[in-house]
Amino acid sequence: MERIEGVTFSWPTRVYYEDTDAGGVVYHAQYLKFLERARTEWLRAAGLEQDRLAAEHGIVFAVTQADLRFVAPARFNDALCITVRPVAHGRVRIVFEQAVYKADATDEPLVTAHVEVACVSRERFRAAALPEFIVETLKL
Repeated sequence: MERIEGVTFSWPTRVYYEDTDAGGVVYHAQYLKFLERARTEWLRAAGLEQDRLAAEHGIVFAVTQADLRFVAPARFNDALCITVRPVAHGRVRIVFEQAVYKADATDEPLVTAHVEVACVSRERFRAAALPEFIVETLKL
């Protein structure tokens, strides 16, 4: 696994009522959705659409590991900023450090996450090498 100095990407979102539990606090599993959406927007910002990667190159990405640390709650209607920073990659995997912040307080994360994603064959759902054009496009 090669360590990299990836650039941090930020994606804004808001907490909707459907994201919360009965107490108005973001339900813990919802943070995985926020993190996934931010990685998707990171790819999109680089010009890589996941549906096209699947259709044209036969690859998809699958989370193989996610380690989240919950520091403080987000609540209904909070404006959030989700960050994505690739920190390492191998032949098949990319490792990300991600965080969730309140949009007006980006110095104290609400959640921090270490997420590993594997490139897999769409048909066999087995590990597949990251195509070189992806490594180059994402500056991994």
